[in-house]
Amino acid sequence: MIQTFAFYLFAVLLIASAVLVITSRNPVHAVLWLIVAFFNGAGLMVLVGAEFIAALLVIVYVGAVAVLFLFVVMMLDIDFAELRAGFIRHFPLGVLIALVLLAEIVLGVGAYRAGALELGAAGVAAEPIAGRSNIDNIGALLYTRYLFLFESAGLILLVAMIGAIVLTHRERPGSHKTHQNIDRQVRRRPQDATVMTRPDVGQGVEL
Repeated sequence: MIQTFAFYLFAVLLIASAVLVITSRNPVHAVLWLIVAFFNGAGLMVLVGAEFIAALLVIVYVGAVAVLFLFVVMMLDIDFAELRAGFIRHFPLGVLIALVLLAEIVLGVGAYRAGALELGAAGVAAEPIAGRSNIDNIGALLYTRYLFLFESAGLILLVAMIGAIVLTHRERPGSHKTHQNIDRQVRRRPQDATVMTRPDVGQGVEL
């Protein structure tokens, strides 16, 4: 009984928040409703026993992607009049793309119901471990059979991150004037920074 109630609760909240993401005029509110949709989707994944996907939804999508969207939307100076003008101008192209995607979905569902698709079955090495959660099974599969592929993916992401940092902090002409020299600041002595003077009355200070 509690599982049925939780399913309908998460499902209704997910659909409602998804509709509000599309219909919200304020982009910040749209991102916040998107976060609500992710949390309810994670709840549905927990109900079906896919706690690994639920954790990914919360950690990756809510903790990284949605928060990044929120910061970008809040920091950008968005011209809503220009956005509406662009929407009207590209509306026919958007309708065409939507129709193409709808046709692909209908074609895929029809092919699946016709039995023309042969879904692959798990091999002996990928069989789940009885009595273990799907997180344990995924971890055992990643760190045994797909260990080198997993490490290669991590290495590629590391190289991409280092490349982005290098491109962002590359030296530009005249940029050294605005950069801080931390070592020079730490080694600076107080007597080099300030000069104590005691001028007589009416004489002033020489700069």
